Amino acid sequence: MLKLNALVAGSTGYIGVQLIKLLVKHKYVNIKYLCGNTSVGKKISSFERSLSSKKLPKIVKFDKKYLDHVDVIFTALPNGEAQDISKFLRKNNVLIDLAADFRLEKSSEYSKWYKQKHRAVNNIKKSIYSLPEITGNKIKKFNIIGCPGCYPTSILIPLIPLLKKKLIKAKNIIIDSKSGYSGAGRGVHKKYKNKNLYESLSAYGVGFHRHNSEIEQELKKYNKNIEFDFTPHLTPMFRGILSTIYIDLSKNSSQLKIIKELKKFYKKCNFIKIQKRDKLISTNEVINTNYCNISVCKSKNGSKLVILSSIDNLIKGGAGQAIQNLNIKFNLPETTGIK
Repeated sequence: MLKLNALVAGSTGYIGVQLIKLLVKHKYVNIKYLCGNTSVGKKISSFERSLSSKKLPKIVKFDKKYLDHVDVIFTALPNGEAQDISKFLRKNNVLIDLAADFRLEKSSEYSKWYKQKHRAVNNIKKSIYSLPEITGNKIKKFNIIGCPGCYPTSILIPLIPLLKKKLIKAKNIIIDSKSGYSGAGRGVHKKYKNKNLYESLSAYGVGFHRHNSEIEQELKKYNKNIEFDFTPHLTPMFRGILSTIYIDLSKNSSQLKIIKELKKFYKKCNFIKIQKRDKLISTNEVINTNYCNISVCKSKNGSKLVILSSIDNLIKGGAGQAIQNLNIKFNLPETTGIK
């Protein structure tokens, strides 16, 4: 049986730990190296007790020589670090980045939104932004894979099919997204120490959140005149995202047509669930799964609709989606390790 040797860099963050928890159950993957910086020499079970019964390597500092012994490298690192690793890739290595290093197709956009120069510009053209349900088998031509951000995943999945079929107007799209605080990483308690995380709701990044660039890049592929406003919020829950998207209907479009198109578009997709009209959904139904749950609801204004989209930010918005990309890339059953 095929066994892919894997290296996980950034193994102790929320996303890294979630990735390991899924990979240990993946029958085609063998975790050969776990890499970190301040955690070198420690066991991963120090960060996640449920992994204490698993035979996993101790955490080591990344060394490019490890790339000779692995097939796939997962990077759940601060922005910029996967770029450096990409320079050392061997011919048969596949890099799957869960951060933002290979999400944007222009280095100038990366510099603008992430306030640092891209250190592996030549590798951008060798990479692909892969939302699995949209990208499909195109991913097989690339060895550097940029996984979408958690917010964009919840937003692009419902909007892309509708823009593609011109069922909604490209302007005046309002996106209100709420996320569990795990989306901000392990440093969230220091970063938001005055926010009272467990009892308050906070808007942040209004008008300039980095995911604006990613959402705009992908939606413009279907309509160059796209205009939207995106506001993210931090909520007093650990995980999950609920995006509420307000859209204007195109002429001759309707709620039923939109639901029908979404069902048709995602008919063969394992992880997309389109609900009956006006179904009120929550994050509860998707927590600890790789599903994206979508509901299309009426608005008081008949020319508008409200689309609800929920995911688990650490799985469909992170580790699960990365494994989904792995499975497609290596011709494995898409649901392996994540269903």
